[in-house]
Amino acid sequence: MTESTKSPVPPRKWGLPFTVRLEKRLVQPPRWYPVMISFGAIVVALILGGVIMALAGANPFASYAHIARASFGSWGVFSDTIVKATPLILVGLACSVAFRMRLWNIGAEGQFYLGVFGASAIVLLPVLPADTSPWIFIPVMMVAGMVAGAVWGLIPGFLKARFNVNEIISTLMMNYIAVAWNNYFIFAVWSYGGFQMSEMFPKTAWLPRISDLAEQIPALRGLTSHLGLIFGLVAAAVVWFIVYRSRWGYEIRLIGDNPQNARYAGINIARNTILVMMLSGALAGLAGMSEVTGVVHRLQERVSPGYGFTGIIIAWLAKLNPLAVIIVSILFGALILAGREIQPSGIPKMIQGIILVCLIASDFLLHYQVRIERSPEEA
Repeated sequence: MTESTKSPVPPRKWGLPFTVRLEKRLVQPPRWYPVMISFGAIVVALILGGVIMALAGANPFASYAHIARASFGSWGVFSDTIVKATPLILVGLACSVAFRMRLWNIGAEGQFYLGVFGASAIVLLPVLPADTSPWIFIPVMMVAGMVAGAVWGLIPGFLKARFNVNEIISTLMMNYIAVAWNNYFIFAVWSYGGFQMSEMFPKTAWLPRISDLAEQIPALRGLTSHLGLIFGLVAAAVVWFIVYRSRWGYEIRLIGDNPQNARYAGINIARNTILVMMLSGALAGLAGMSEVTGVVHRLQERVSPGYGFTGIIIAWLAKLNPLAVIIVSILFGALILAGREIQPSGIPKMIQGIILVCLIASDFLLHYQVRIERSPEEA
């Protein structure tokens, strides 16, 4: 008697009913996709920041609500937010225009400080007497701040173009030189009465504020926003036109997207490297000028709470769009302003750092797409 043979039953495999695969994108995603990815990165960053605050014993919901009230709760605090956002707009533009050409300018902080120095030198040398008309004083200080920042951008730009020196290292190191340069004049040459600051600038060298019109319009009393905001808005429009509507902007974008094709097209990459770094430095220098003449009104230590480094985050979050830089700068201005009242005081910087990490990580989704497929059922 023979026994019928039966095929053995394979053991059941336990696992997920689907598989996840990563595929490199062959076509560009739609225009709305990068915006949604950035928005999602911010949401994830805020959630992570809230979890960390909760673990530290703080109430994340109360903290975020306080940030909103302390930055947008009234016209007065919103005006203060705009004051903080003004230099951020300009340094965000400085980083954006350089990053567009894949020049990683990490030196906006140092270029900001040189802009502060250049504008202050017009008053403290003095180049112009104290009773000079503001219609002359302010434009001359603008030019001096932009030229000083442009020179600080020219140096790493030339080193990159001529000797292929890594611009990340050179611009980062030049930040420390710029701070030390300013400190020498603050503590020694232009020290006022032995204090760590210069004498106060004459009022003819101050940027006008909205509150200056309070005598004619009482509702404007207490509003601290100054003319530097107009500088930022005009600069954003000019940079947008250069990048998207000019031949030079086309060359910048082509070099950033494909330097090999740009070289075949006869574009002078070395010249554009120097010019773009100078433009980036000039914008950061204008930010320094607007801060020292619109807010501080004297040369002093720590005039920047890290505006140049925050500009890097703003540029990435805005996806290098000059107009989006304005909105993102206002949000970060709110974070900086409210951070003065939040304890521990490191929370705003922690949130900024988490946002930057999430933004960098989210770029992965711009180059790869995630496919979820149902696993084939075993027979």
